[in-house]
Amino acid sequence: MTDARADTPTPARRWLRLRWLRTLASRVLIALVALLIGALGMRAWMSRSAPDLQPWHLLVPQELSLQALKEGDWAEYIQAEDWLFAAMAADLNEALEPEHRSRFNRYNPDSVVHAGRFNVDWNRSFVLEPPGEVKGVAVLLHGLTDSPYSMRHLAGLYRDRGFVALGLRTPAHGTVPGALTRTKWEDWVAATHLAVREARRRAGGALPIHLIGYSNGGALALKYALDAIEDPSLAGPDRIVLLSPMIGVTRNARFAGIAGWPSVLPAFAKSAWLDNLPEFNPFKYNSFPVNAARQSYLLTDSLQTQIVRLSKEKRLSQLPPVLTFQSMVDATVRTDAVVNAFYMRLPANGSELVLFDINRDVEVSDLMRPGALLEPAKLLAAAPYNFRLVVVTNESSSSRAIVARVTEAGAHGEIIQPLNLSYPAEVFSLSHIALPFPATDGLYGLTPDPAEDFGIPLGALGMRGERGVLFNGVDIATVRISSNPFFPYVVERIEAGVPSPAEVGEGASRARAARNSAIRTRP
Repeated sequence: MTDARADTPTPARRWLRLRWLRTLASRVLIALVALLIGALGMRAWMSRSAPDLQPWHLLVPQELSLQALKEGDWAEYIQAEDWLFAAMAADLNEALEPEHRSRFNRYNPDSVVHAGRFNVDWNRSFVLEPPGEVKGVAVLLHGLTDSPYSMRHLAGLYRDRGFVALGLRTPAHGTVPGALTRTKWEDWVAATHLAVREARRRAGGALPIHLIGYSNGGALALKYALDAIEDPSLAGPDRIVLLSPMIGVTRNARFAGIAGWPSVLPAFAKSAWLDNLPEFNPFKYNSFPVNAARQSYLLTDSLQTQIVRLSKEKRLSQLPPVLTFQSMVDATVRTDAVVNAFYMRLPANGSELVLFDINRDVEVSDLMRPGALLEPAKLLAAAPYNFRLVVVTNESSSSRAIVARVTEAGAHGEIIQPLNLSYPAEVFSLSHIALPFPATDGLYGLTPDPAEDFGIPLGALGMRGERGVLFNGVDIATVRISSNPFFPYVVERIEAGVPSPAEVGEGASRARAARNSAIRTRP
């Protein structure tokens, strides 16, 4: 018979085991610290070989404070914006050296891409008024490093349908990339609330309010709608439209802030930038600071936490219908997060998800990496869904003709609808940045409208030559598609949910008031 006491650790054995575990933990910690120091040292050293920071990287314009954004109104925001742009122009004009006054530097007042030479400076917040009676109000929110320019086509669509279109310039955008080194995601949220307060004032409690968000603006639009569920004092939107929404970013973004730690030392100031590029785009920054990546992660993390919480509380049913357009391949946001972190949690509320597939014409698909060939069906669980699913894809693997494969909410089968559209021969997929721009866009279009001159037709450059010759930013601009050949379908699906002037009347006003009242009285 075995003595059980022989297997019982003595105090000495327990002490030795604890000492061994502490030693192991210390060694692991030392190794991790050493790796971190090594990585930061490498990051700091590599940053020294980056191009020198320019005045537009070092200048940080003074935006409204978070408290001022929370308490202010649209008129005050526009007044502060006017002052901001005037101060920025004066500061830059004083800081520019002769070498900065090149033909394609957006901050050179004599440049062909300087926004001041255009009829409209689309870096600024804007309001488009319909010609007749106002039938609703739309708030349009642009993406990270972007400007209200990206929302001008959709704003025009809403204006033509009788809506006032409010295009918000979110803080730290439209000015200089240095502004993004100090901004916080809470400022963007507060500015969104300010814009919706203006929409609410113009709607008068009766007209519909729509939120339209692109990329980071999509996260802000959805965040506002979720905030309105939890805060009865906020005006809940009647519809949400999202394009390439930033619901989830890559896991590496969680640690983006660490990359900027060496910048606390002046010698390594350039490590605060992930990209330090020439600024030749009149309406979008090419340079990208570490802080911008960090803030986008914090916003999406807060958004996903809120989605999960409201889903568990069975309160996502209070969301209005959400229409989302998303490319199957997206180098900026995670398509699977749009599907699984959001749409699969939605109850049946009339929402719709439109996925733009890659070009599956066999002539180009054989050249693609296996990971890019993921079938849409592999991204989703089996039907039925609580939302309407549309996959815009090739009619067959031997055709560039495009169809919409539609699975209605609650249905098991799909309906195939020809769209009278086709993939351009030179295009193998859409991209994160392409969705809100028609092929005729003067700056980003594949076939730009000759009546629009923004200094450089980035979407149609199509330059060919040896690699390493152009600036990196130009390389990206000439390869990554920046307009959407299927934009007519985007317009069609948005218009399907925008009431025509004849449809908005006293009855619609009463219905909206009843809906909002019901939402406010739910527990």
